[in-house]
Amino acid sequence: MRPRREGRWGQPRREECWGCEGRSCLASPLPPLHPQLSPAAWPRASSRLAQQVSGVWWQPGQRWNQPTATDQTAQFIRASGARSTQSWTGGAAMSPMLYYALPALGGYVMLSILFLRRPRLLHTPWAPAFRPRLGAHRGGSGERLENTMEAMENSMAQRADLLELDCQLTRDGVVVVSHDKNLFRQSGVNKDVGSLDFEELPLYKEELEVYFSPGHFAHGSDRNMVRLEDLFQRFPLMPMSVEVKGENDKLIQEIASLVRHFDRSEITIWASEKSSVMKKCKAANPEMPRSFTISRAIWLILFYYLGLLPFIPITERFFLCFLPTIINRTYFPFSCSGLNQLAAMVSKWLIMRKSLIQHLEQRGVQTSFHPGQYHVPNMKSLNTELGRDVW
Repeated sequence: MRPRREGRWGQPRREECWGCEGRSCLASPLPPLHPQLSPAAWPRASSRLAQQVSGVWWQPGQRWNQPTATDQTAQFIRASGARSTQSWTGGAAMSPMLYYALPALGGYVMLSILFLRRPRLLHTPWAPAFRPRLGAHRGGSGERLENTMEAMENSMAQRADLLELDCQLTRDGVVVVSHDKNLFRQSGVNKDVGSLDFEELPLYKEELEVYFSPGHFAHGSDRNMVRLEDLFQRFPLMPMSVEVKGENDKLIQEIASLVRHFDRSEITIWASEKSSVMKKCKAANPEMPRSFTISRAIWLILFYYLGLLPFIPITERFFLCFLPTIINRTYFPFSCSGLNQLAAMVSKWLIMRKSLIQHLEQRGVQTSFHPGQYHVPNMKSLNTELGRDVW
C-alpha cells in the first residue's frame, strides 16, 4: 500500500496559522486561533479569519472549497470574542477618568451650594451708604406727570426714598431730566432735546399715558422740565439713580461734575442698559455706585444656574429690574398676548429666585424690582407677586 503523504485525508498538514507571524503550526482544515497567540494579536487574527469566512478552504484534490455553515458559525464566534476583548480593554481604559470626574463634579456642586448660601466665606460684602425701601420710577410717573418737580414731591410724600431719573443734554449744555431723547411723546413737539436750548424746551402734555399701564393716564399742574442741578439743590440728601441712555460723553461728564459739586457720590447711582456706556460712567466718576447693565444681568443669571456665581467677583452694588409679570411694549413686544404671557412666566421663573436674591443681599448688592411707578427694593413686599413668602 502506498504510504500516505503529508496533507492527505485524515492527516494534518503544515500550514501557516493566522496570527503566528510566519511560524508554522499543525493546522486543521478549520484551524483554531493559535494557543500561544497573545491577546494583542487577536484582532489581526480575527480579521484574517473574517476574510476566510467569505472565501474558501483547502481540501485534498482541489485547491479551494466553500466553507460549511458550521465553519462559518465557529469563525463568527471567534471573531466576536476578539472584538469583545478589544471593547473590554477600551472600557477599562475609560474607568479611571470616571473615578476622578465624578468625585470632582460632586465636590464642585457641594462647594457651589455652600458658598451660594454663605458667600461671606469668600467675599467681603459692600457696605451700603443707604438702604432704599421704596423708589419712584421716573420720579413717580404713575400719579403725576413723569420727571416733574411735582411728581417727585408727591413721591416724597408717599415716603419714597429713591428717585429714578433719566437724563438728557440740551444744546446749551444743561442736564435735564427727560426719559426720551425725542420730545414728541412727552410734548407733541417732534424735536430732540439736544437740538434746543433749555429755555426753548416745550411744556409736557396735560396728560401722559403711564408707560407700563396702557390706557391709564397721569395728570398734573406742573408741566415744566427740570434741571438735574435743581433736583440736587431741592433734595440734597435724597438718593437718586441717574440713567444715561446713549453714549453721550459730554452728558456723562456733566453729570459726574454735578455729583462731585454737590458732594453726593455715595448716594447717586450710575445706571445704563449698555455696558459700553457704563464703562464711560465709571471712568468719569468711579466713586459712584453702579447698577447692572442688561448684558451683565444676563451673565449674572447664567453664572447662577451654572453654579459659578459664588466664585465670581461682583463690582455692581445695585440690581435694578422690572417685575417680570409686567407686559410692556419694550421688553415683551410680541403681537400675540400668549407669547407675552409665556415670556413673562419664563422671565419670572429665571430671575426671581429666592436663593439668588439672598446671595446678592449677603454680598451687599441691593435688589430693586419695580412695577413701573415705584421700585420695591424690599423683597418682603413681593410676596403677592411671587405667590409665596420669599423670606
